Amino acid sequence: MEVRLIAKDKDSMEIEVPGEDATLLSPLLNALLEDDKVTFATFKKNHPLVGSNRVIIRVSEGKPQTALKRAAKKVEKDFEDAIQQLGPILDDRA
Repeated sequence: MEVRLIAKDKDSMEIEVPGEDATLLSPLLNALLEDDKVTFATFKKNHPLVGSNRVIIRVSEGKPQTALKRAAKKVEKDFEDAIQQLGPILDDRA
């Protein structure tokens, strides 16, 4: 997955995520919004034929890239947990 830094200052950042849609960005956005240090998080959905989706983050303390990393790790853990819980169900159908 490619991620491009569009803008960054001490308490906010904007990244572009080419080729990704709400399937990945929605769980990431939810994890960001659950973080007490994140004051604002959204993603801008561009037209599907032009441009890429962008994620915008603002934090009250710490670095925005640290909040993004925490959110990405939370999403990873959530998906790992889901795979583990679904494992027996999926294995029985094989």
